[in-house]
Amino acid sequence: MSIMDKLKKNSKVKGTAVLSQSEFFGDKEVTPIDVPMLNVALSGKLNGGLVSGLTVLAGPSKHFKTSFALKIAAAYLESDPEAVMLFYDSEFGSPQSYFETFGIDLNRVLHTPITNVEELKFDLINQLEAMEKKDKVIIVIDSIGNLASKKELEDAINEKAVADMSRAKALKGLFRMSTPYLTMKNIPLLAINHTYKEIGLFPKDIVGGGTGIYYSADNIWILGRRQNKTGTEVTGYDFIINVEKSRYVKEKSKIPISVSWDGGIERFSGLLDVGLASGHIIKPSNGWYQKVDTDTGEVIGSKVREKDTVTEEFWKDILANEKFNEFMESQYCIGKKTVVDMDEILETEE
Repeated sequence: MSIMDKLKKNSKVKGTAVLSQSEFFGDKEVTPIDVPMLNVALSGKLNGGLVSGLTVLAGPSKHFKTSFALKIAAAYLESDPEAVMLFYDSEFGSPQSYFETFGIDLNRVLHTPITNVEELKFDLINQLEAMEKKDKVIIVIDSIGNLASKKELEDAINEKAVADMSRAKALKGLFRMSTPYLTMKNIPLLAINHTYKEIGLFPKDIVGGGTGIYYSADNIWILGRRQNKTGTEVTGYDFIINVEKSRYVKEKSKIPISVSWDGGIERFSGLLDVGLASGHIIKPSNGWYQKVDTDTGEVIGSKVREKDTVTEEFWKDILANEKFNEFMESQYCIGKKTVVDMDEILETEE
């Protein structure tokens, strides 16, 4: 018996294996989203998507946080008819019609109302402990940012006007305990959170809830937005996903996703900037766009306006192009050399 076999035999921990054979470091199960730039924000790849682990969506009020979470969760449910959603709710700001907007079957959602961090912690860990790796479950918490601690709640009931120092500690414990379960049982968790501005001359957005969230999260998004106008009328928003932390995407990446009041999330939004940077699209004159064959330099098709570039017909062949996929990965994937500074392009457009 080799030393390795002896160590493996003596281990009392379930799942112990030689690293090359470990089930926790093989190819992870990936759930693609039908919005290409959401796949990029989650994995750095157009053909990537959601994997197990903790993803935090943070931002001010009315920044589409819950909508992005439900869009991702809907893709997970669609990927497997047996999949279900465990929805922890502390805000009660998502009526049933909101779920139906994203094509989510209400009978596949277990709604659990929560009032404090400890209640969430006890129920979540109990649920995770009972799950098996074969179970197809996605967990959504809406939201951490609006969740009080048990002590804060008890102080209010007992009319005690004292500062609560326990909330950050309780949240840190919650994610410290849940993180191993998420990876070992292949479960994605989407947590909605708030942000606040730090004090200083150039204040930046800080994710609420203390350092525990930063340590545990696989992805942290801080959402910003800018208005889309037709003349003087606001017709929607460009939401900017600022990648604060990721194990897959280059940190500080900015990924735009457009949302119109008429049609919701524009599926192919955010791609135009990358297409211009990669050379697959040119701007022959102000306000007009045209596709290019990067192998020959030949211009393809006729000129179109920007509103006509957010269609499947326009993007189908570009998304299938190997060079475009490689360019996208070089821009956003960790470990790949950046070719063009996309931040400068986005700032110029603003």
